[in-house]
Amino acid sequence: MTDNAALDPVTADTLRTAVFAARTGDLGRARQLAESGLSNGGDVVALNAFLGMVCARAGEPDRAIAHLRKAHEGRPQDITIACNLIAALIDAGSLEDAIAVATPGLAMADASHRVGRYRGFLAQSLGRFADAVHAYEQVVAAVPGDFESWNNLGNARRATGDLDGSVAALLRANELDSSAPLRLNLASALIAAGRADEAERVLKRTGIDFPDDAKALTELYVLLKQQGRDDEALQVIGQAIGRDPDDAGLQLKYAIELGQFMRAEEAERAYRRAIAGDPRLNDAYLGLAINYEHTNREEEFAALAELARANGVDAGIVSFIEALALRRAGQWQAALDSLDRVPTLVEPERSAHIRGTLLDRLGRSDDAFAAFSKAARLHAAHPSEPVNRARQLRDNLRREMDALTPEWRANWGAGAPAASRPAPVFLVGFPRSGTTLLDTMLMGHPETQVMEEQPPLTSVNAEIGGFDAVAGMDERAIVAARARYFELAGAHVDLGRGGLIVDKSPLHMNKVPLIHRLFPDARFILALRHPCDVVLSCFMSNFRLNAAMSNFLRLEDTAEFYDLNFAHWERARILLPISAYTVVYEEMIEDREAVLRPLFDFLGLDWRAEVLDHQRTAAARGLITTASYSQVREPIYKRAAGRWLRYRDHLAPVLPTLRPWIDKFGYAL
Repeated sequence: MTDNAALDPVTADTLRTAVFAARTGDLGRARQLAESGLSNGGDVVALNAFLGMVCARAGEPDRAIAHLRKAHEGRPQDITIACNLIAALIDAGSLEDAIAVATPGLAMADASHRVGRYRGFLAQSLGRFADAVHAYEQVVAAVPGDFESWNNLGNARRATGDLDGSVAALLRANELDSSAPLRLNLASALIAAGRADEAERVLKRTGIDFPDDAKALTELYVLLKQQGRDDEALQVIGQAIGRDPDDAGLQLKYAIELGQFMRAEEAERAYRRAIAGDPRLNDAYLGLAINYEHTNREEEFAALAELARANGVDAGIVSFIEALALRRAGQWQAALDSLDRVPTLVEPERSAHIRGTLLDRLGRSDDAFAAFSKAARLHAAHPSEPVNRARQLRDNLRREMDALTPEWRANWGAGAPAASRPAPVFLVGFPRSGTTLLDTMLMGHPETQVMEEQPPLTSVNAEIGGFDAVAGMDERAIVAARARYFELAGAHVDLGRGGLIVDKSPLHMNKVPLIHRLFPDARFILALRHPCDVVLSCFMSNFRLNAAMSNFLRLEDTAEFYDLNFAHWERARILLPISAYTVVYEEMIEDREAVLRPLFDFLGLDWRAEVLDHQRTAAARGLITTASYSQVREPIYKRAAGRWLRYRDHLAPVLPTLRPWIDKFGYAL
C-alpha cells in the first residue's frame, strides 16, 4: 500500500483509522471508513488498494479484484498492488488474467522478484513452460540462493524437453535445500534423463535420511518395477508399508505384488487392509476377487460382492465379481450378461479374456476368438513391449539351435562328477499340454516332491552365464552349479525327506543341454498334446507376460514358438543321450491308469492307486500357479481335446508351421 506521507491529509487520516479497525478485526468498519473516504474524494489508488486487501480477507474475491484492478490501473508500476491483484486472481482461479498482470516488463522492474516468481508459477500452471523457464531463469540469476525457484526451474525445463538442464537446476536446488520433496523431483528428472542408476541412489539415500517418509520408497518401488526387478520391488513396497500402514493405496500395491509372487494369503490380508483404509477403493475389490479366483475360493465371491455393494463401490465392480461367481457355477449366459454390465475400463484385458471363455463354453467360437484376440491386443500394448520381448526370445532359441552341433558337443570339458544326491526328474512340454494335470497326479504319490514352475534351474542358468557357458564348464563349475540348484530347490521342497524331486517347468524342454551338463542321469517326462489344441489353448490363456508367455499374444508367434521349442528339444535329444518318457494328453484323459503305470515304472516308483484321484490331491495342494488352476480341480473332461476343430478357420494361417509336428506325433489334421 502507498506510503501515508505521500497522501493527502484526509486520505492519510482515513487510512490510519481504517487500518486500526482492520488490525483489531473489525473488517466491516474498516471497509466503511475506506468507502466513505472514496466518496469524499480521497486517493483512488490508496483507498482501492486497501479495500482490495480488506475484501480478500473477508472472503469476497470478486470485490477484492475489482478494487485492486482500479488501484493497479491507477499505478501499474506499484509492485505491492500488482502482487496483491495477482494473488487475488490466482485465488479466484483466473490464471490467464493473473499472468496478464505479471508481465515480463513488470517482472524485470521488480527488485523483490515477487512478480517473476508469480509469472513462473502462472506460466507453469498454464502449460506455457518456455515462459516459465524464462521467468525462473531471471529470478535465479538475481537471487541464486532461491532453492524454490531452482526447483521450479528444473521442473519447467523438464516439461520443455531440456532434460539435462532440468537435472542441473534440480541438483542446484538440492545443494541449497536437500528436503525430501526436492530430492524426489531430482530423482524424477534423472529417470527422465535416462540416468536411472543415479535416481536409484537418490531415492535410496532419501529413504535412509527420512525414515518416517514412505514417498521415496514408493518412487523407488515404481522404478524397480519399470526395470523388471520384481523381487526388489516387493521388498521395497513392503518397507514403505511399514512406514505408512494406513495408506490404502500402498496396501493395494503391496497386495498386487504379493499376488504376482503367488503369496495368496498375504495378498488377501493386504487387500483387506486396503479396503479397511478406503472402503470404496475399487481396485482392492477387483484384486481380492482375482485372488479368490486363482485360489479356487469361489465360495467367497458372494460375500465380497455384498461387501462391495454395502460400501457403495461402483456397480460395475460388483458385476465383475458376480460374473466370476456365475462362471464358476457354470452359468455361462448369466455370467456373460453380468460381464456386459462391467464398464470397459474395468480390468479390460481380463474382462475380454473372461468373455472369450464364456463364449467358448456357449459354442460361439467366432465371437470367442474375437474376444481372445481383443485381450491379446490389449496385453500387447503394454509399455514393456511384450511382443518385442517375445521376438528376442525366439531369436535366442534360433541362435542356440545353430550352436547345437556335434562339434559343439565335442568341445565340452570334463564330464560331470558323481552326484551326492539323485538327479531330479524334469517334467517338460509345451504349455497347455496337460503338465499341470500330470504333476498333480505325480504329487499324489508319497515318494515324490513336485516343484511347480519354480526358479532353481532358471536362476542357475542366469548365474553361470546361460547357454553360452554350458560347454566350457569344468568339474568345479558343475559341482557348484549343481549345489546351487539344490540350495534354491530347498526353498520349495524338503530335501531332507528324500524321495523323487520332479521339477515341472514346461519350457525347460529348451534347457536340455544345461540339465544334461549338471545331471547326466536326469530323466525327462515329455507331455504331448495335439499341436493345434496346444497353440489354440496358449492363445486363449491369460498368462503373466514374461518373455516366454508373451509369445502367446499372436497366433503366428505362438506357432513359431512351438516349432522352435520342439526343434530345440529334438536337436538336443539327437546330440545328447537323455532318457525321456512321453505322456500323450489324449491317452491320459481316456485311461489314466494305462498311461501312468508304465510312467511310474520308468520313474522307479511303486504303483499307488491314490494318484488317480487328482481332485483330492489338487484340493490338498492349495495354490496352483499355472493357467490350469481351475480345471485341475474338475473331474477329468474331454471337451478340450479336439477343440481346435471349431477354430480351424482361425488356425489356418499357422497350420503350415504346425503340420510337420502334427505328422511327426501321429495326429490328424
